[in-house]
Amino acid sequence: MGEKEKSTKKELFSWVIAIVFGIVIAFVCREYVFSPVVVKGASMIPTYENKDVIIVSKISNIDRFDHVVFKAPYEDEYYIKRVIGLPGDTVEMKEDVLIVNGVEYEEPYVNRKTETPMQQRITENFTLEELTGENKVPEGFIFVLGDNRLKSADSRHYGLIPIDSILGESKLRIFPFQSIKLFW
Repeated sequence: MGEKEKSTKKELFSWVIAIVFGIVIAFVCREYVFSPVVVKGASMIPTYENKDVIIVSKISNIDRFDHVVFKAPYEDEYYIKRVIGLPGDTVEMKEDVLIVNGVEYEEPYVNRKTETPMQQRITENFTLEELTGENKVPEGFIFVLGDNRLKSADSRHYGLIPIDSILGESKLRIFPFQSIKLFW
């Protein structure tokens, strides 16, 4: 075997090692650090539109008002919703005002456009206890709502979400390109 053949084999081997290493890094990142997800449906309009592509961080700490992707309770799909109640929180809605732990919050992210001009409320009145039987969000669970309350199936319908069903937090919208946005 000549010097040129050895050099070519060595070069080829180094490329194979680099490609394999790159594939392993990509797999580890996708599995444990971040993942792309396609938004389905209208439950988070105006924050997200149907078919938006987002990047989900799997290593984020989840806080109130974060957008989280989680395993749907009754389907083999993932949903995206906004975290409203964390473990230990009380949650209620009164006259379209969100109240968490006795503090009123403005919700500028909520879609307030309605198809019925006479409709005054976007979110019906409720308390956490009326919806779930719990007066506080229990340890290991969160309470979520969609931003498009009139078209969102969320914790008002299927109850509390187990924290271990959360895939991660939405950090970046990458598609459509004209709507790229970083979420902090």
